Amino acid sequence: MLKVGDKLPAGKLYEFIEVEGNGCSLGPNSFEIDKLAASKKVAVFALPGAFTPTCSAQHVPGYLKHAENLRAAGIDEIWCVAVNDPFVMGAWGRDQKTDGKLRMMADGSAEFTRATGLTLDLGARGMGLRSQRYSMLVVDGVVKTLNVEAPGKFEVSDAETLLAQARSL
Repeated sequence: MLKVGDKLPAGKLYEFIEVEGNGCSLGPNSFEIDKLAASKKVAVFALPGAFTPTCSAQHVPGYLKHAENLRAAGIDEIWCVAVNDPFVMGAWGRDQKTDGKLRMMADGSAEFTRATGLTLDLGARGMGLRSQRYSMLVVDGVVKTLNVEAPGKFEVSDAETLLAQARSL
């Protein structure tokens, strides 16, 4: 399992781009994780799935509320990662009004999630393999803090916890 001091696993995450530009085409674009995190401080939070109750009502809204404070604490980007395809993540981002605040990163095949060892099997609920709920601060691709939730909990991966950690880096 991923731990503090580890580099993020190699691979790709996908993002649905609404406006063509900056070397990105309209629609799903793939990004190499190591290049995306290089020379940056990134707040990453992962959750079981787009449009799910806790994720939509608490997790994403908390990061939206504290996005400016996280940037003031030195965070360059905020990534929301879920095992969903980029079209779903794009639609969820539009629904949550994340544009310019959070990057809605898709891990549709769960490759990144499997590589972190932070998987969650929700097959019994018809949702298949998903991500555990967690947050982490990543500096130049290296995990500096990691907050993994206990099953069914939402206590340590919230924006307030990560903000306090970012301020102490």
